[in-house]
Amino acid sequence: MEILDSPFGQFQLSRYPKRAKETLRAWDAADEFILNQINEENLLQNKESKVLIINDQFGALSVALNHYSPVVVSDSWLAHTGIKANLLNNDLPEENAEIRNSLDYPVGKFDLILLKVPKSLAMLEDQLISIRPLLSDNTRVIAGGMVKAIHTSTLKLFEKIIGPTKTSLAKKKARLIFPVCTNDGKEIVSPYPSGYTLENTCHEIINHAGVFSRDSLDIGTRFFLQHLPDEDKYQRIIDLGCGNGVVGLMAAERNPSAELTFVDESFMAVASASENFNAAFANTRTGSFLATDCLKGIEKNSADLILNNPPFHQQNVVGDFIALQMFREAKSVLKKGGEIWVIGNRHLGYHQRLKKLFGNCSTVASNKKFVILKAAKQ
Repeated sequence: MEILDSPFGQFQLSRYPKRAKETLRAWDAADEFILNQINEENLLQNKESKVLIINDQFGALSVALNHYSPVVVSDSWLAHTGIKANLLNNDLPEENAEIRNSLDYPVGKFDLILLKVPKSLAMLEDQLISIRPLLSDNTRVIAGGMVKAIHTSTLKLFEKIIGPTKTSLAKKKARLIFPVCTNDGKEIVSPYPSGYTLENTCHEIINHAGVFSRDSLDIGTRFFLQHLPDEDKYQRIIDLGCGNGVVGLMAAERNPSAELTFVDESFMAVASASENFNAAFANTRTGSFLATDCLKGIEKNSADLILNNPPFHQQNVVGDFIALQMFREAKSVLKKGGEIWVIGNRHLGYHQRLKKLFGNCSTVASNKKFVILKAAKQ
């Protein structure tokens, strides 16, 4: 746990979930830049100022500005949990921040809106459209991010949706964005959720803005769908890291006796999976939908089959740590004899990880890019 030294106080912050020998901080230079800018401009003179924070990852902004009781919007269950944990780490009540998911924006006008620039342009577009009704002529908007995440296309979205936009000079490889709010009275309708027809089916797949591979079926999932089990011997199937739920939906179709559970740490992903499953089965099948970290909250020894296409990054941090956590928790959640099926790029070496953990691993199918692996709990 490291100390964030800000103009608003010193705060102990840690990343979530906590990992042994963590080498990464729970904030970045853009968080520091934003807090210093607020202080330099004295933007929070009034304790009653209404503050909205979007995409705070672990609470650097929310905790530092907790005295102003900010509303915090994030699509990440991990971010929600990390912010709450860091409030408690600093002996601050959870009530000092009103945390909402990205499909539940507040109403009313705000004095200060702070936005950490997301990786996805679609997500940014949806968020900027969502905050337009919250702007008054006096609302100050400050966005921030690392230089590598801010492109010409990023600034064009601010110009198009909010108003004339300037940027700061770079500092510690971070940059701030200053859009000037122009209340022209025009309503901009979000193009999200968007969708496509799932190939070789009649299913219309809906995707909220933050969902991976929003416009079409990605090639890894396409390969996975070609090899899903269809023996109808599984009583409970979990789509782990479900995204829009296509894998679980097709598994349900091929295993008509199975009960399906969809799990993801993205609220938009879980909402997309729910909408797609319910549209496909018109209330003739029951599914469960849970936003959580990997399999937290799922009963041990309860699943017959877990289908998993692991992500290889958390926000901007790349690695196999999420996949390994998924594999470990899958072993706990599976019944004896239960199976985990995993698809991944061939070079990631999941075969060795699964064999070490489960004591067995076999190849279901492979091509030049992907491999589908199966391991069973003994």
